[in-house]
Amino acid sequence: MSFTEEKPTGEYRQYVPDLCIPRFTTMKMQDAHEYAHVFKTKHIPPWLYALYEHWRYLYEEPFQGITTDGTVRQNLFTLQDEGVPIESIVASVQSLLELLNDGQRKTLSYHIDSPEWRTWSNPEFLLVHKGLRLDEVDASIRDAILKVLETTLSPEGYDKAIKAMRINHFLGELVQSPQVMNEYSYNFVLFGRPSTTRPWGWSFYGHHLCLNVFLYKGQIVASPWFTGAEPNEIDSGPHKGTRILHVEETLGLQLMQSLPADIQQKAQTYKQMVDPEMPAGRINKDDQRHLCGAYRDNRQIPYEGVLVSEFTAEQKELVFRILEQYLLYLPQQSRDFKLNEIRRFENETYFSWIGGFADTDPFYYRIQSPVILVEFDHHSGVFLTNEEPKKFHIHTLLRTPNAGDYGNALRPLIPPVESTIGKHITW
Repeated sequence: MSFTEEKPTGEYRQYVPDLCIPRFTTMKMQDAHEYAHVFKTKHIPPWLYALYEHWRYLYEEPFQGITTDGTVRQNLFTLQDEGVPIESIVASVQSLLELLNDGQRKTLSYHIDSPEWRTWSNPEFLLVHKGLRLDEVDASIRDAILKVLETTLSPEGYDKAIKAMRINHFLGELVQSPQVMNEYSYNFVLFGRPSTTRPWGWSFYGHHLCLNVFLYKGQIVASPWFTGAEPNEIDSGPHKGTRILHVEETLGLQLMQSLPADIQQKAQTYKQMVDPEMPAGRINKDDQRHLCGAYRDNRQIPYEGVLVSEFTAEQKELVFRILEQYLLYLPQQSRDFKLNEIRRFENETYFSWIGGFADTDPFYYRIQSPVILVEFDHHSGVFLTNEEPKKFHIHTLLRTPNAGDYGNALRPLIPPVESTIGKHITW
C-alpha cells in the first residue's frame, strides 16, 4: 500500500474527552483572546504557565542558535541562487498589502532584525498576538495571505500546511471549541520590506503549525518550523481521509527496523518513552521528548545515537527520504540544494531513537548534523485522554543549527545596499 492510499484508523476515538468537564464548557464560550487572557491571569493549567514563564526567560537571551556545545561553527552556509520565484512571491505580498488599511499594514510589519521572529509557539493559546490573524480578517485578506504561502512553498508543502490547518479545525469541532481552534486560527507576520533584491521574510504560526521563512533573492530558508496533529487524521466530515505525518512515521520505523541489532542498540538512547534513565529535564509535559521546540533557539544538544556513515547504502537512502519529507515545505530546487548540503556532512550526521520499534510502539527519533536537526515524537494526549504516547498524536520540527534558523547565518554575508544619495546603508 502506498502512503497516499493509507486510510485514517479512527483509533483516537476511544480517547475523546468528556466535554461536560469545566475545561471544555468554559473553553467553548471563549474566543482566542479571552482564552489566552484567562491562561495568563489565572495560570491555568499551572504546568503550562510555568513553561510559558520559562519561555519568556529564554526570549531574553540574545540569539545564538542551536549548537552541540555552545560554540557556533562558522562558514557552514553560503549565499546561492536556488531558483526561488522571488518576483512572484513579492507580487503576492504586494497584492495582500493593497487590500489592507494603514492600521493593518502597520500591525503586519516588523523590522527584518526584530526579535519578534522568535515569539512563535505551537500551543493553542495565543501567547503573543502579532501580525494579522486569519480568522479575524475579511475572506479576501485571508485568501491573499494563503496565496503568499502557496506562492512561497512547494505545492506539496502548501498541501501539507493546509491539511494541518484542517486537522486543527477538526480538533476544534471535536472538543466544541472552534473559536479557539479552527482552520484559520493562525497569525501571519512580515519581517522586512518584501523585495527581489533585499532580505525579508514571513512567519505563520498557531496550533500545531508554525513556519518561519527567510528570503533573499533566489534563496530561501524555511527554519525553524513545527508541524503536529492531534489526531493526525480526519475520519468524518467534508475532509474525511485527510492524514499527515504518517510518511515520516513509516520511514523512521522502517529505518530503525532495518538496522542490525548492534547498531539498533547504539541508536536507541532510551528504551522507554518515559525512561527512568533520563536525566532531569530530558522530558517535559509540553515538548515531551522534543529538544528544539518554541523558544529553544540557543539550546545545546550534544550528538546522540549512531553515525549515519555506519549505515548501508539502502539505510542511508532511507535517511535522506526522511529528510526530504522534512524539507517538503521548500520548493523542489531549494530542497535539492539542501539535501546536497546535508550529504556533505554525512560523516557528522547522527540518528538517535527513543522507545521501542515494534510495529505498534510509539517512538521518538532525531537526525542531527551541523546543518540540520529534525525531530519526530509520538505524544500523550493534550485534548484527547491518552496518558501514554499514541501514534495518532505527532509532533515534528526542523531546526538549522549553528545560527541557521531565521536566516541568521546568511545575513552577515549579504552586501550592504547602496542608497540613491551615495551612502551605504544596512538592510
